[in-house]
Amino acid sequence: MTVESQEIALPLGGGEDALAGIDFGGAGEGPEVLLVHGSGHNAAAWTDVAAHLLPYCGRLVAVDLRGHGRTTLDSTRADQYWRDLGDAVAALGWRRPVLVGHSLGGYAVTAVTAAGLVEPAAVCTVDGLVLDDRPTAARRHAGWRRPSAQQELRTMFHYGWRAGTAERDAHIERAVRDAPTDWLNAGARAGLVRELTARSFSPDDPHGTRWLRRPTVEEMVTLNTPDPADTVYPTIDVYDRVRCPLTVVLATRGFYAHRKEEIVALTAARPDRTLIELDSHHNIPTAHPATLAAIIKAL
Repeated sequence: MTVESQEIALPLGGGEDALAGIDFGGAGEGPEVLLVHGSGHNAAAWTDVAAHLLPYCGRLVAVDLRGHGRTTLDSTRADQYWRDLGDAVAALGWRRPVLVGHSLGGYAVTAVTAAGLVEPAAVCTVDGLVLDDRPTAARRHAGWRRPSAQQELRTMFHYGWRAGTAERDAHIERAVRDAPTDWLNAGARAGLVRELTARSFSPDDPHGTRWLRRPTVEEMVTLNTPDPADTVYPTIDVYDRVRCPLTVVLATRGFYAHRKEEIVALTAARPDRTLIELDSHHNIPTAHPATLAAIIKAL
């Protein structure tokens, strides 16, 4: 699947810092759409979704969040990654975009809307929800500081791994080879897995011989330990602050399937909220791009 695109940099706050991103362009009269990936992924995750949306959308842009992909910035506070989206939309000159986020990106597009930093035409969260109350969420977030939790990230996802070029390349090709039976990559196009995995490595020395798998564990701990005193906080009450149409895409074999009753109640609470279930594992954008694109077109 060939999609013409270009790398872009979206300035943050008018300074020199910027988010990296992929500008897929657009050939239609539909809305501008900002695509936001989940933790461990990057802007390339949206390539196949974008291919199906291009004839419809006015413009499609996917960003690399802090600590991910080709964005060189790391997080020092838990709220920076979603606040950056307000600056990204301003840099693009968009007034009422559609915001679509997967996993961590699902909370990011929700939070930036709840904070009033973007006034989107619609928000779509793709297997990316926050369902706990504040005391429960605070206990969960504290768990990210346990050494055992951090080691699990290193073991499962190679977060923060430093590798030579040969090691990196072997890792990428292994991911492609194992994708058909992998619990998170099954159903994804081989070329997409290769592109997505390659983009997760950043140069780690000035000679281009060492590479860092991003995000690092430290980045993940920072993202997942917000201040409980924050007004916009990753708990279920954040949805009370979202006043535009909200579509929740739920993977039947994803991270939130066991909490379906709570999600049904959340979406039933307001007439402008919609729940759509897909028979999928968590990574819907890579496994079911055409189906997800059709959902986005209907927002």
